Amino acid sequence: MCIAILSTAHPHYRLIVINNRDVATHPHPTISARFHWWPSPHTHVLGPRDLARSVHGTWLGITKHGRLAILTNFHEATCEQAVGLRSRGAIVNSWLMPARAAGPPTLDDFVAELQRDGALDQIGGFNLLCGDVGAQPLAVVSNRPDDGRVAWVAHEPGQTVAISNTHLGDRSWKKVVMGEERVQAAIRGSLQAREDEDALVRRLLRVLSTDTLPRLDAGVGVEGYLDLVQESIFIPVIGRPEAGPEDGQAVVNGELNAAVYLHGLYGTQKQTVVLIGHDGRVRYIERTLYCDDGRPVPEDERDRSFEFHVDQEYP
Repeated sequence: MCIAILSTAHPHYRLIVINNRDVATHPHPTISARFHWWPSPHTHVLGPRDLARSVHGTWLGITKHGRLAILTNFHEATCEQAVGLRSRGAIVNSWLMPARAAGPPTLDDFVAELQRDGALDQIGGFNLLCGDVGAQPLAVVSNRPDDGRVAWVAHEPGQTVAISNTHLGDRSWKKVVMGEERVQAAIRGSLQAREDEDALVRRLLRVLSTDTLPRLDAGVGVEGYLDLVQESIFIPVIGRPEAGPEDGQAVVNGELNAAVYLHGLYGTQKQTVVLIGHDGRVRYIERTLYCDDGRPVPEDERDRSFEFHVDQEYP
């Protein structure tokens, strides 16, 4: 049950984005952002990559030209709906990958094309936040919308919005409400203390590490927590180590039901903080808590930080 929280409430930044990536830790191979920029011909994209499908999609990325995309899966009623026939990460790629020289579509064109594409019905439920960090607002597109409309966020200073695995604005999810409140408090506290950027990052990572998950009896599998994970921003490792790496790939290949993850280990694997300044400066911090096989990453090896300026004219 991933979560992304974005805010325009800090006067020193055009946009702040933080994200927790919650996955089955053992069968889900990824390339971390520590592998730097994507390989040619997409060297303008920064972010992790998901190797579970051949498209090598992503759930979060930003480009040298200021394009941003974040995806959260939708909490579905069945495992078949959750997986779908096509990769959700490919949709994120389609916004991030086009280079400026290729004449990429505008945000309005991209959103309109997504809505016209009947193939979205073949994809597991998702919420996609996308846009240009130099031109607000940002769009939130979903193939499980509650009212059929595209939402627009971050269109004025002082906003803080959380997106998880449910409809945008669903206040019944405790992690959504708590995420917004804690980010606002972190920004206020940092400003009042006149902290530097590193201290702000530490505050935001603490928000992402907020663990309020009710604990069940030892030995309870992931399925026992399905109705509880929406109560906590951070998900500690839960479940039983019963599924192996081959099971994760078998799900991707359609050989096993997607419910195999319910019988393995699950938790927050990656935490990301992205700060975008008014001058186009971007700082991207990724913290990896667990390797793909579920082993904890040593504390001194968890964090990677990138910094660059968006290659476009800022107002």
